[in-house]
Amino acid sequence: MDHLASFSSDPFDKPPCRGCSSYLAEPYIKCAECSPPPFLLCLQCFTRGFEYKKHQSDHSYEIMTSNFPVLDPTWTAQEEMALLEAVMDCGFGNWQDVANQMSTKTKDECEKHYMKHFINNPLFASSLLHLKQTGEKQQTSLATPFFASEDPPRPTFDSLLSRDMAGYMPARADFIEEFDNYAEWDLRDIDFVEDDSDLLHALKIAVVDIYHSRLKERQRRKKIIKDHGLINLRKFQILERRYPKKVQDLYETMRRFARILGPTEHDKFIESHALEFELRTEIKRLQEYRVAGITNFCSARTYDRLKKVREEERLKRTMLSEVLQYIQDSSACQQWLSRQADIDSGLTLTVPITSNSGRRSAPPLNLTGLPGTEKLNEKEKELCQIVRLVPGAYLEYKAALVNECHKQGGLRLAQARALIKIDVNKTRKIYDFLIREGSITKA
Repeated sequence: MDHLASFSSDPFDKPPCRGCSSYLAEPYIKCAECSPPPFLLCLQCFTRGFEYKKHQSDHSYEIMTSNFPVLDPTWTAQEEMALLEAVMDCGFGNWQDVANQMSTKTKDECEKHYMKHFINNPLFASSLLHLKQTGEKQQTSLATPFFASEDPPRPTFDSLLSRDMAGYMPARADFIEEFDNYAEWDLRDIDFVEDDSDLLHALKIAVVDIYHSRLKERQRRKKIIKDHGLINLRKFQILERRYPKKVQDLYETMRRFARILGPTEHDKFIESHALEFELRTEIKRLQEYRVAGITNFCSARTYDRLKKVREEERLKRTMLSEVLQYIQDSSACQQWLSRQADIDSGLTLTVPITSNSGRRSAPPLNLTGLPGTEKLNEKEKELCQIVRLVPGAYLEYKAALVNECHKQGGLRLAQARALIKIDVNKTRKIYDFLIREGSITKA
């Protein structure tokens, strides 16, 4: 008897009958003397005694059928082949579809038989091992060694860098946490059956189409991440910080257009603007030298050094802002003048300045490096130093008071205090300052 591969359930897999050229269906006849190639006849041609060339009707023959058990008494060879073909077509685990394709066994029977004889059966494992040993000895390729690195991004599993990269798996070039990670959940309960109505069938098709569009969006985002080198976000941020502040702001604004320009064009655009910014800065510096009458770079270095010293001295000169907070308190003002005289004479200050209320006056706030300082004019900077208010908070309070004043047509001090809710003395100073500057009007 031939191997089971000869008993395929598909008649198109077998040669046609040599007598009538029809497709063979089991059982059929095989001549035992005429081979190779095998001489196959259907039952009708065999009973008519068909003869052709060397084949005679009195030759010995074999009845080819798969209607006999192989692994299980209740399973024929034909059913075994049908099971393997169904698993290959429908996929392992889809036992309901496998049973529907076989039509002779139930879902549980297919699953139990396949797991017992094709998965958990050591006979097939030993047969495969024997085939490997008897065949040509193959050279086993060693696995590619894996070394953790940042460039290219190859983080170790469950490391901080791996979590920052959304669980990036370098060996698979994929992520543990996908975009729209639960898109497949909408398909888990969908099953196409023959008795579905046209409307229900169209609805299921629409769900599948939506799922395909979500997969396309997932792949599109992966492509953007790959093309623009966004996998290692830490490295991307380091590269971004090398630009000046104005170029960083442009980089942040243009980031949303990167997918339109493409990675190379986007980088060229940013680099060109960074170069333009450097050239403008250099031109401005050279123009400053020219205005100062400097004609060579040796003098320019001296100018820069002296300019830096003057800037440092200017930052140290805070006498005006200090004396303004004591202008209404003659005693505290006198103490401040005495302290300045001691400092000028080289003596150290031992007595802190106190106001009439007995409380120590806080020194002015140093605004150097605080965010939002560049948005203030000189008077506003002086106010923030005296009131000890950071520029960002001042700008927020100013915007709130100005908006409320425009709504009400005017603003009272009580309304201002209820609006910004900080220290009442600071609120009064801010309110009076905005009145003097004309930013708001009294109600």
